[in-house]
Amino acid sequence: MSMKKGVIIATASALVLGSLAGCGSKTGTENTASPAPGGQTVIDIYQFKVEFKDQFEAVAKAYEKANPNVKINISTVGGGDDYGASLKAKFASGAEPAIFNVGGPQDVADWKNKLADLSDTEAAKKALSGSLTGVTVDNKTYGLPFSQEGYGLLYNKEVFKKAGIDPATITSYDALVKAVETLDAKKKDIGIEAPFAFAAKETWITGLHLSNPFFAAEFDNDINKVYQAKEIEFKYQDQLKKMIDLQQKYSVQPTVSLDYSRQVEELFSQGKVAITQQGNWVYNAIADIDKDFADNNVGLLPIPVQGVKEDVVPVGIPMYWAVNESKDDATKKASKDFLDWLYTSDEGKRAVLEDFKFVPAYDGYDTAKIADPISREVYRFAQEGKTSSWVFMGYPSAWGMDKLGADIQQYISGKLPWDQLVKNAKDTWKAARQ
Repeated sequence: MSMKKGVIIATASALVLGSLAGCGSKTGTENTASPAPGGQTVIDIYQFKVEFKDQFEAVAKAYEKANPNVKINISTVGGGDDYGASLKAKFASGAEPAIFNVGGPQDVADWKNKLADLSDTEAAKKALSGSLTGVTVDNKTYGLPFSQEGYGLLYNKEVFKKAGIDPATITSYDALVKAVETLDAKKKDIGIEAPFAFAAKETWITGLHLSNPFFAAEFDNDINKVYQAKEIEFKYQDQLKKMIDLQQKYSVQPTVSLDYSRQVEELFSQGKVAITQQGNWVYNAIADIDKDFADNNVGLLPIPVQGVKEDVVPVGIPMYWAVNESKDDATKKASKDFLDWLYTSDEGKRAVLEDFKFVPAYDGYDTAKIADPISREVYRFAQEGKTSSWVFMGYPSAWGMDKLGADIQQYISGKLPWDQLVKNAKDTWKAARQ
């Protein structure tokens, strides 16, 4: 089965967009390199995905070996760092990268003067149907997809089994509540500290990823409607409040200081909690702690929007590769050639599947080689048509993290009433769109 046939359900029914915040692991690092010798074209890459940093650098070295006229310098900033803010600082410093990352239509609008048209690349021609929607303006394509990713509630299969819970029955909010209450009642017997690890310190987890299913439902999974919306109704605020309250009540505390690293690497990977909100990008981080657990003991549940969409997972593009229009023609060509090689050559495609462990967003891949079980779960949901779109990159710039996410922290700390959170969300969205 080709990737287009298998996953087009997700991309056609859910316009695929990405996250400026990144889906990150540990604090990002920047690599510095000596200037390239004379005659080489230098490609400086500034990218957000810390999970595949080492693998990406290794692939770049292989490309350099095969193309001695090219020198690639990679800087990675993500995880606990704000990639969007750091990218702006990078450009302001004058050290503009040749290749960098953008999300959906809001990023394209913000960075329009720095985006080269990538419509003529082989990668753009092989991108899955629907995957370029958020980065295409006036028939010009300004980004190439990283991969497909999906997220929801990761769960520990062994703990569920000990608690007598069948995950196949958790297809609604009410069923989720019942399972969580069972886990909490039996937590001492089954050896967990709490049912959840709710990483509320990370506003990309709350203000972007957690809010996304509820706004996807409000805007019919249409990212362009989100991007064009002057106001929000916040139609499913009650359902979002219930999901926040559920995780807050049954989580390891305090949640406002619980970060990504502790959530994934300490609590979930070491079996101290049963459930945590994350996606297939965490496979490598979990495998680094316990590969057997990562390969055999992690499942994926939906984030239910009660009474609306209760059995779907958000599937989308985490970020896009962009090429800096301000660079000289030789650098732009070399940058496009590298991205084409990465996603369309046999060696590049092998790395995408086996080293990066990506779910490809391009046609021509052997989907039987999707590497990890979390990605296979994402792929299964996509095959079954049980997906919603990633609409959070249609939010006003920084609104999800700096406004909604920050207010969620205040709400769970008892410092902000929910009604005021809702009012703030509506007001700040409207102000941002004026």
